[in-house]
Amino acid sequence: MNSLQISLRKSAASWRSQAIHIRLIRLWLGVTWIYAGWDKASDSGFLTQGSPTYIGSQLEGYAAQSPVGSLFNTLIEHAQYVGIFVLLSEFAIGFATLLWIAPTSAALGGFSMSVILWLAGGFYIRPYFFSSDLAYAVLWLSYFLYLTGGRTKVNFSINRRGFMRVGTVGVLAVIASGVGKFFSSSANALSPSSSTNAGKKLIKLSNVPVGGNHSFVLASGEQAILFRTKKGIFAYSKTCTHQGCTVEYSPSNKKLICPCHSANFDPFNGAKVTIGPANAPLPKINVKIQGSWVVLA
Repeated sequence: MNSLQISLRKSAASWRSQAIHIRLIRLWLGVTWIYAGWDKASDSGFLTQGSPTYIGSQLEGYAAQSPVGSLFNTLIEHAQYVGIFVLLSEFAIGFATLLWIAPTSAALGGFSMSVILWLAGGFYIRPYFFSSDLAYAVLWLSYFLYLTGGRTKVNFSINRRGFMRVGTVGVLAVIASGVGKFFSSSANALSPSSSTNAGKKLIKLSNVPVGGNHSFVLASGEQAILFRTKKGIFAYSKTCTHQGCTVEYSPSNKKLICPCHSANFDPFNGAKVTIGPANAPLPKINVKIQGSWVVLA
């Protein structure tokens, strides 16, 4: 029986031996971490300077808002290497969790990553339960304690066969990253006002009353939002400059709010940040009135 067959049998046996609530936690964490890695690998802007989702810009936001900002200031100089390490780690932790390969180490890695992300962007979020990173940290810690049986001392030794299984996780992470790059979209790497969108009709001016707004999608797939005031019309990308989540407009407080880490942007003041952790305004999208239509400029 080869090592692959042994690994698959161990993985299947681990799923059968675990209670349903532990399986659910394991499945959720494993799939979520793989998806997180895929989201970065398939985003051509993640490692591209000048993109709204560039890892360097995210680190700059962390440095400005985090209680351990000096750490992120150091990492900014090596932003691309940090980005590669993060996406490979997310893939590796996710695959290891699902396949039962070094599960304790994977759980500890997931917990550590969640705590770092909480310190990076969620530490000052109030109330605390809005911080998803903190919730994931608690989930990973609970899963880790389940795996260790409450032991305070954990043995991380590894034999030859175990080393090969861990190596398999590394190979899977690299392959998944490569596949993600193959399917990557250039949407985030392009300027929202790219000429490929110029002249596109968005909506009839009469359908946007003064004080109203209208969401639309660029040819690249990037979501955006248009506003009309007494002074005219203007538009912004809906991609949060913190971690690339999609912001939504809240009429009650007249702000664009990111659902991931609660960053607030003021659309009536250049989409500037009013509440962190983002530290850069939303990218502006050039629009104009052409006849009876609002079009991309």
